[in-house]
Amino acid sequence: MTSTPPPEGALTTDTTDTTAPDEPLDLAGIGIGPFNLSLAALAHPLTHLRTAFYDQRPAFHWHPGLLIDGATLQVPFLADLVTLIDPASPWTFLNYLKTRERLFPFYFAERFHLHRAEYDAYCRWVSENLPDLHFGHQIDAVRWNPEREAFEVDFTQLGTEGEAEALGRTYARNLVLGIGTTPHIPVPLRLLADAPAVPVIHSADYLDHRERLLAADHITVIGAGQSGAEIFLDQLRARPAGREGLHWLARTPAFAPMEYSKLGLEHFTPDYTRYFHALPERVRDDLVPGQWQLHKGIDHTTLAAIHDELYRRTLDGGWPDATLTPGVCVRTAGRVGTTKVELHLDHTQQGTRSRLTTDAVILATGYRERRMDTLLAALDPYVRRDSGERPRIDEHHRIALDPSVTGSIYVQNAETHTHGVGTPDLGLAAWRSATILNSLTDKTPYPLPTRTAFTTFGLPQPSTPRTGTVPRQGSTLVPRH
Repeated sequence: MTSTPPPEGALTTDTTDTTAPDEPLDLAGIGIGPFNLSLAALAHPLTHLRTAFYDQRPAFHWHPGLLIDGATLQVPFLADLVTLIDPASPWTFLNYLKTRERLFPFYFAERFHLHRAEYDAYCRWVSENLPDLHFGHQIDAVRWNPEREAFEVDFTQLGTEGEAEALGRTYARNLVLGIGTTPHIPVPLRLLADAPAVPVIHSADYLDHRERLLAADHITVIGAGQSGAEIFLDQLRARPAGREGLHWLARTPAFAPMEYSKLGLEHFTPDYTRYFHALPERVRDDLVPGQWQLHKGIDHTTLAAIHDELYRRTLDGGWPDATLTPGVCVRTAGRVGTTKVELHLDHTQQGTRSRLTTDAVILATGYRERRMDTLLAALDPYVRRDSGERPRIDEHHRIALDPSVTGSIYVQNAETHTHGVGTPDLGLAAWRSATILNSLTDKTPYPLPTRTAFTTFGLPQPSTPRTGTVPRQGSTLVPRH
């Protein structure tokens, strides 16, 4: 009997990458950015663990709009997907170089910090060779199925142009969310950014608009982090001397360097993460805003390059047409005609106001953790929250759930409020992945170091540890959850 093909435009049911209904996955990953890619790479040799990772994009790309020529990572190459936990893994950056016959050139280059484009190429190599990764799969809903004692995950398989091709469902005993961050656009500029004819773009899309921006007579960059500095420098280098037409604005009181002292960097160790997690919620919330220079400052080399380029343009007399103004926030913004934008500015320290007319605005205003509410809407009654209505997350990066849910939901890069400024840092990716896998398997496939910092964060407790706590070297007592 021949089957009747579905009508044109109808969705079919996809069963190519789902497991049998009675065989749920041990772990389903939602999102394939560097953090879940790290987890997939470290899970790969654990043959008893059945995993699958899903992402709606057609392939892996890491911040493609910011792969500016010459821009480098702010962490050493050892902060790849796996090395700091398993340097013998086949998925290390050094092994990537070996497969490309580039180990000797890298050796002689004496580079400790990779170009961003090279890190992206390395991650794409891992994503193209690692099994159990399913791109072109949009996760639509997640539910807890008490009969199966598993999470029920509905997805849509997408075609090459992003069109829906098939519907599918899989089951998993545990989930890990690595859905990444989303570009942050300040409220006064959102309407302008949403209008396609107005040249107001987020830095995430910079390279897509670079040629158009270079053709503009005047550009304003807003934001004093690394992305803002790199974009300002890229535009400065590409514009003629004396006719630069650049303005760089920042809310911070200075174009400040990132804290990069060796002891300062110990805030990005497991020791500090454990210490931070054990602090009271109120203390954690007060700490994070004041630590912005640990991860939102500008690399010293980039600041020096900007100053050198500006100085070079004074050698023949005069000053470059470039204005750098910190301590400023945008109060409101609007269009002037069809081609210009007017920014209404407040200077915090002076208490003064001014206006700036520009041909284009680049918002290097950072990213925010992507909200999980829509994706986890069906699970909301099970999620335990803190006083700020944020999910409570334990030291193993698990969302606290109602005891009736026997599975676990792990999160990657969505726990700054519980784990501190190291949450988005690439240097902690492999450690967090190993922590999740150790928790998931109830074994220790990846033994973790007991101490990672010379700094002892917090004072040792003088009394006998209470039941349910375990002392850790280099940190305060951490309650078990």
